[in-house]
Amino acid sequence: MQAGRKGSELHARYGVYLDFVAVASYPCDYAERLTEMFPRTFEYLRLFALDPYDLALTKLSRNIQRDRDDVKHLAKIFPFDLAVLKQRYQTEVRPYAVGNLREYDLTLALWIEMLQEES
Repeated sequence: MQAGRKGSELHARYGVYLDFVAVASYPCDYAERLTEMFPRTFEYLRLFALDPYDLALTKLSRNIQRDRDDVKHLAKIFPFDLAVLKQRYQTEVRPYAVGNLREYDLTLALWIEMLQEES
């Protein structure tokens, strides 16, 4: 991992680097919904992006202002079906969540309210 960090040869040569993420909580079936970015563009590299719902749900446990702003922005460029967001939370996040489930439930409810007000 050190080889790809900021200031590494990769960064100096190509202007890209990798940030290490210690903990991330993904919905359990996220891998089935990954979308390949730039298919067949690179010979030895494949990049994948999370589905917008899955990306939003990864931010649920932290719920700082930057995360809320990110979710609002996602909802502007990809109008969420809030029923899908809630269903994914109920079936793919909540059963596996560690910590205060009441807090997660409340955060999701507040996010849904926030997104309804934005639309």
